[in-house]
Amino acid sequence: MSRVILIGGHGKVALLAAPLLVADGHEVVSVVRNPDHVAEVEATGASASVLDVESAGTDAIADLVRGSDVVVWSAGAGGGSPERTYAVDRDAAIRSMDAAAQAGVGRYVMVSYFGAGPDHGVPEDNGFYAYAEAKAAADEHLKTTDLAWTILRPSGLTLEAATGHIETGEGVEAGQVSRDNVAHVIRSVVAHPDTTARRILAFNDGLQAIDEVVSS
Repeated sequence: MSRVILIGGHGKVALLAAPLLVADGHEVVSVVRNPDHVAEVEATGASASVLDVESAGTDAIADLVRGSDVVVWSAGAGGGSPERTYAVDRDAAIRSMDAAAQAGVGRYVMVSYFGAGPDHGVPEDNGFYAYAEAKAAADEHLKTTDLAWTILRPSGLTLEAATGHIETGEGVEAGQVSRDNVAHVIRSVVAHPDTTARRILAFNDGLQAIDEVVSS
């Protein structure tokens, strides 16, 4: 089993993913910024670590992730100012990748979004622009590393219960996917290192079993 570092541990997806990973026998460390969130994170069965990745340097993040097998980035500024979006979704994310490499962590899973990339097409006067730019920069940096990376690109997020099934592949356009299914995809990716290295998975809710998609 693996030691999993879940950055953004108090986010909706991470709170759903943590108990799944714990149930699979992994040692899960959920990283939160706010000490008030420790109890809620620990209720998932994960242990909690308090670190503000927005202000933490690469060395501090490396100390945090050292000895783990996989880092899962599920953090985000959650909208707000463009400055903070760039600081978290781009700069802190990139520092965490460099920290993982520095600490000798082999695997890195990025939770991005459907349509992310340099050609995201979001106009500059759109409120989503800073996020699109930040995620594009983070994803592109991850691709240049020697980490065994996986980039997850879920479409519009819902609060529905997991179905355990998604759709992905050529020609699939952005739709919707439950946060719970995203958590199940994270669980499956952690369980299947051999089929997920250097792989980008853009997906909606669908009819294909998650484990079949991820393991093939």
